[in-house]
Amino acid sequence: QVQLVESGGGMVQAGGSLRLSCTASRTISTISVMGWYRQAPGKQREMVAAIISGSTTNYADSVNGRFTISTDNAKNTVYLQMHSLRPEDTAVYYCAADIITRRTTRYWGQGTQVTVSS
Repeated sequence: QVQLVESGGGMVQAGGSLRLSCTASRTISTISVMGWYRQAPGKQREMVAAIISGSTTNYADSVNGRFTISTDNAKNTVYLQMHSLRPEDTAVYYCAADIITRRTTRYWGQGTQVTVSS
């Protein structure tokens, strides 16, 4: 099992930056995939960025080049650095951890609100 605690959300003007943090209750090097998802009102939750086995990264097309996912193994923390924020980035952002054994179990954080004003 793993507990995830997010922080760093808030309100920012368009063009601004924010950094989200997600601290895990276990060593993140033992977590197969760590990712950030977001859910805007009335929309489905979507993947924003993921890091696989601590190295390979994937990004949604809508954030590629603006957002960066990274990890600090010493702090058991994964970050989402967001630049050039747009009003359409407004959403609740969730951290997720996938533990892959014979099956995949996904754990979620509680979410943190990001609001981008125009």
